[in-house]
Amino acid sequence: MRIKTLGLLAASLLALIAAPAQAADGNPLEKTNGFYVDPNSNPAVWVKDHPGSTADKIKAAISTKAGARWFGNWSGDVKKAVDGYTYAADVADKLPILVAYNIPGRDCGGHSGGGAGSPEAYRTWISNFADGIGGKPAVVVIEPDALAQVDCLPTGERQTRLDLLKYAAEQFAAKAPNTWAYMDGGNSTWIPAATMADRLNAVGVKSIRGLAINVSNYKTTTDSANYGKAVSAALSSKYGYTKPFVIDTSRNGNGPKGSEWCNPVGRKLGTPSQTGGGAEMLLWVKVPGDSDGKCGIAPNVEAGQFSSDLALRLISGT
Repeated sequence: MRIKTLGLLAASLLALIAAPAQAADGNPLEKTNGFYVDPNSNPAVWVKDHPGSTADKIKAAISTKAGARWFGNWSGDVKKAVDGYTYAADVADKLPILVAYNIPGRDCGGHSGGGAGSPEAYRTWISNFADGIGGKPAVVVIEPDALAQVDCLPTGERQTRLDLLKYAAEQFAAKAPNTWAYMDGGNSTWIPAATMADRLNAVGVKSIRGLAINVSNYKTTTDSANYGKAVSAALSSKYGYTKPFVIDTSRNGNGPKGSEWCNPVGRKLGTPSQTGGGAEMLLWVKVPGDSDGKCGIAPNVEAGQFSSDLALRLISGT
């Protein structure tokens, strides 16, 4: 799918303004030809800057594979950043995968702490994010961990978190008709499926495509699929509707290592981004080689920074 004329773009914008909030009716898979490979991902930049045999391995196994681009408080003008990224994918006739990661109180102040400075700032930010996509096809994962971690917030702030996530869902439903947006739903051993279904319903998952599972985690595809089915079944029994789900398979090739989640040893790349495979899509949401934080086998690598050692270990499974 390509935006061919300003006239068509103007017409589509007028249609969006008039449309009520509802799940995207345009199938982005039908409007594109495969997933978009981020040419400026952390692994791709590292490969360009470090030519040699190690770079060749990382290029073959990671940087030439389709994965997500994460957007947060480091992204500058988020509307411009998202528009530029989705436009490049649109020109290439490929489907981009994006992650919105800027909720206030992000990661409960952990390794990836930060986020928008206030609820008002977040509403502006996520609205601009959706504006940046507009009518272009895209897949978006909304705020990894935000629902699963809601209990870490002070009691008085929990409803605000839920309200912000619902607002985010509404923005994508209203402004991005060719986007499939997925609300993050944690992983298979974190929150009971029935409880997660309640939370997802509370934040308006009905208005978007579905939910995302296992983001930045290592649970197996089978366990994640079973969890996704259980959440969808709970949505059906409690609220009368089901929802599809996507699974992050970027680092689950060897499954988990007990309860360790922060750069654990012996993990491996999982199935590259594809449709099907036990879910609506299997996606590389976490960028392989990017650190979870100063922990595990990367004690000196900040969260979100690329490590060639982490990348090589994921390739070899060591």
